Amino acid sequence: MAATIITTIGKSKTLRARAGIITLPRIIGMAFGDGAVRNDTVIVPSADDNILKHELIRKPVDGVEIIHDTRVRYICTLGKDELAYQAINECGLYDADGDLVCIKSFPNQCKDDDMEMQFRIDDLY
Repeated sequence: MAATIITTIGKSKTLRARAGIITLPRIIGMAFGDGAVRNDTVIVPSADDNILKHELIRKPVDGVEIIHDTRVRYICTLGKDELAYQAINECGLYDADGDLVCIKSFPNQCKDDDMEMQFRIDDLY
């Protein structure tokens, strides 16, 4: 079963920005990994995680969709030559500071070398 969390650092930055202490860095990319499944069980990320279990690549987001006032969707596409034959099972949104602010784990998604694969993560309040 898939699981998504907002990291503690993501929450902290949001609270500090609301208090006027910092300017909230925008989300600029998505990280992908293969370390969130063990013995066919999806490992639920912890809010205290600030890295993926086993990060493989980081890519800028392709686009952002405003779904409604409390939901924004980030989209990122892995090209044909990226992570071919890898079992991808974790991804996360990272901000302009390089910090993971959201982590999602899910069952293995195997990627072939003749296809693109698109990932979407919704950020919501």
